[in-house]
Amino acid sequence: MNGKQKNLVLAHVRQDNGGKWHEHLLDEHLLGVAGLAADFAADFGSSDWASIAGLWHDIGKFSMEFQRYIKSASGYDTEAHIEGAPGRVDHSTAGAIHAIRQFGKHGRILAYLIAGHHAGLPDWHSAETGGKALSIRIGIEQNHLLDRIPALAIPQEIFARPKPSTKPIGGAEGLHLWLRMLFSSLVDADFLDTEKFMNNTQAAARSRYLGIGDLMDRFDNHMTHLEKNAENSTVNAIRSDILRQCRQKAALTPGLFSLTVPTGGGKTLSGMAFALQHAIRNKRKRIIYVIPYTSIIEQTASIFRDIFGDNVVEHHANLDPEIENARSRLATENWDAPIIVTTNVQFFESLFASRTSRCRKLHNIVNSVVVLDEAQLLPPEFLQPIADVMNQLVKNYGVTFVLSTATQPTLGSFTFFGGKPFRGLDKVCEIMDDPDVLYQKLKRVEVSIPTDLRTPSNWESVASELIRHPSVLWIVNRRDDARELYRLMTAKEDGKNTLHLSGLMCGEHRSKVIADIKARLDRNEPVRVISTQLVEAGVDIDFPVVYRALAGLDSIAQAAGRCNREGKQNAMGQVVIFVPPNPPPPGMLRQAAQISVSLLSGGVNNVLGRDLSRQFFEHLYVRAPSLDKHGISDDLTRDAHDCQIQFRTVTKKFQLIDDSTYQPILVRYCDSDELLNRLEIDGPHHKLMRKLQRYSVNLPKRLFNQLEKQGDIQESKKLPGIYFQVCNTLYDDLLGVVIDGNVAPDELVI
Repeated sequence: MNGKQKNLVLAHVRQDNGGKWHEHLLDEHLLGVAGLAADFAADFGSSDWASIAGLWHDIGKFSMEFQRYIKSASGYDTEAHIEGAPGRVDHSTAGAIHAIRQFGKHGRILAYLIAGHHAGLPDWHSAETGGKALSIRIGIEQNHLLDRIPALAIPQEIFARPKPSTKPIGGAEGLHLWLRMLFSSLVDADFLDTEKFMNNTQAAARSRYLGIGDLMDRFDNHMTHLEKNAENSTVNAIRSDILRQCRQKAALTPGLFSLTVPTGGGKTLSGMAFALQHAIRNKRKRIIYVIPYTSIIEQTASIFRDIFGDNVVEHHANLDPEIENARSRLATENWDAPIIVTTNVQFFESLFASRTSRCRKLHNIVNSVVVLDEAQLLPPEFLQPIADVMNQLVKNYGVTFVLSTATQPTLGSFTFFGGKPFRGLDKVCEIMDDPDVLYQKLKRVEVSIPTDLRTPSNWESVASELIRHPSVLWIVNRRDDARELYRLMTAKEDGKNTLHLSGLMCGEHRSKVIADIKARLDRNEPVRVISTQLVEAGVDIDFPVVYRALAGLDSIAQAAGRCNREGKQNAMGQVVIFVPPNPPPPGMLRQAAQISVSLLSGGVNNVLGRDLSRQFFEHLYVRAPSLDKHGISDDLTRDAHDCQIQFRTVTKKFQLIDDSTYQPILVRYCDSDELLNRLEIDGPHHKLMRKLQRYSVNLPKRLFNQLEKQGDIQESKKLPGIYFQVCNTLYDDLLGVVIDGNVAPDELVI
C-alpha cells in the first residue's frame, strides 16, 4: 500500500484476479445505501427514516480501530466489514448510539436498524449473555464506541440530519412490522451496494426482469393456446368460466379476497389471471404465490416457469447460512423478481424474523398481490399473529391477499367461549359468483366411508386391496407408512408399476416421478402410486381410484381432487377412506382426523359439501388450545408504546416448523454433484443457491446428528451452516433418503 491508500477511509476492499486491491470509500458507500434504502422505503412512505439509517449504519467504520483493521499489515481484509468473528471491530453500535443522542426516544427506531444490520434485529432487553440486547448496546458504558471517532472524521452531510417527519405506521400493533420493513430496506440496500463493489458482474445480472404488463401478455398468449387445444368438455367449460370471473373481479378494490373453487377447477392459472390483472390495474410490483409445503412447490413453480421463464423465483429451502461471510451475505434471497413462488414457512416466518438473511426481502412484499394457495393449511396455533400481520399488510402496505382453496377455512373474527376474541380476516370478498353451484357442477367423485371408523386395517390387507387396481393413488399420513406399503407392494410384484412419493425425496426427484406418473396415466398404462399427503395440493394428476387414510376433512377433499379430475370417466370416480394401522402423527393432524371421525360417524350424505367443511374448521379452531399458542401478539405489542420490542424472542417462538426438530441437507441426485462442486470451489451466489434448493431434503434433527457423526454428511467449507451428502448410499433413486436400506424415522410428516 502507498501513503495515499493509508489515508483513505474505507468501507470495503476487494482483490481482483491480478492481485490488485480496490477500495470502496466509506462516504460513497453510506450515500449509496441511503439512496437505495430511501427508494425501497418510498413504497410505504418512510424514505426519511430509511435514508438516515443508511447514512448512519456504518459510521463506526470512521474509527481508527476499524480502519487499522481493514488495512492490517497482513494485507487488506476483505471480510473486515463482517461483525461477529473474533478480532473483528464493532462498527454498528456507534451509529445506534448516535441516533439516540440525536433524536432521544425516537432514535430507538434507528438504533434497532443500525445495531442489527449485521447480527439481526435485537431484543430491547434480553436474558441472553454477551451484551446483545439493544438497551445494553446503547448504554452509557458503550459510548466510547462513538466517542473514539475523531470529531471531524465524519462529513457533516452524513453526521448532521434533522429528525424524520413521517410517523411510524400501524400504531402499537404494527410497529414491529414497520421496523422490519425499514430494516429490510436498509439491509437490502447495504447488500446491493456492497455487491456492486464486490462483484459487479453478479450485480449487473439483477433486475433483468420483465414488467407485470409484459408478463400479462405472455400469460394471455399461453391461455389462448390452452383454450384452442382444450377438449370440448364440461369440466373445461367450467374452468373457462372460473377464469372469466377471476379476470372480471380483478377490477375490484385491493384488499382481502377468497377464491373458492373445487380441486380440479383450475385455481392455479385462474388465480394468476386475477393476480396479474389486479396488479396492473393497481400498480402493484409483484405476485407472490405462497404454498403450504416445500414438498409440493415444484409443480406450481414449473407451471409458471413454462409461461414466464426466468421471471419466476422459487424460494423455499432453508439454505440461509448460520455464519456470515462476504459471499454468503450477498447470496441471500431478496425477492427481486416479479413472480415469487414460496412456502408458508418462508413467507410468514420472514414476517416475524430478526435475521438479516430472512428480513432482506420483506420490503419487496409491499405493493404485491399474495396468493395463499390451500389457505386451510395455515397452522391454527399461529393463526392470531398471522391474521394480525395480514391485516397490517393490507391496510398499510398495499398488499392484496387471495385465499385460494377448495376447502375455505372460517377465518373471520369470532369470540371464544369465555369471551376472548379472535381478530380475524374480515370483509373478505369472494371472487366466485356462486361457489355452491360451482361445487354441484364439478362433482366428479363418490366418497366411501367405512362403517367402523375406529378399527384399523393392517398393511397386508391394504396391499392386497391396492394390487387389485391397475391404476390407483394411495395416500397415507406418514412417511414410514408409505415406505412400508411400498415394500409390501414390491414384494407382491416386480415393482415396475408401483411408484413412491414422500418428503424424503428432493424436489428435483419428486418432479421427475410426478412427470413419470402423468405420462403413464396419459398412455393408459398401469401405475400404482403410494404417497404421503404431499400430492394433495398443487399436484395435477388424475386417477380413476383414490384411497385416503383417515385424516381431516380438508385432506379428504384434497385427495378427492386427484380422482376423475378431468371428468372423463363414464361413471363417478371412486374415493375410498380407510383406517390405517397407525394414527396420524400427534398434533393438529391427529386432532383433525378425530374431528372427521366425530362429523362422519352416523353417516353423511355429502362428505365434500361446503357446510360440512365449515363445521370441520369451526371445530378445529375451537378445539385448538390457542390461536396464539406462544403469546406472540402480546410480546410484540406489550411495550411497543416505548419502542421496546423483543424481536429475537418472537423469532424463536414463531417457527411453523420447529428449528430444533429438523435440518436441511443437500443430497446427491441427478445434476446436483456439479452444483455442489461449484459451491465448494466458487462459493455461494444467489443464482446457484436458487438452483440448489431443488436438491434439499429436511431431515429429523436426531437423524441428522447421527449422519454427521458417522461422516455421511459434512458442512460446506464455503458456506458454514449448509450441509451436503457425502455417503453415496444415503440417497436412493427410488425412495430418497435411506439409512442402511431402511426408512428414516418418521419424526416429520412431509
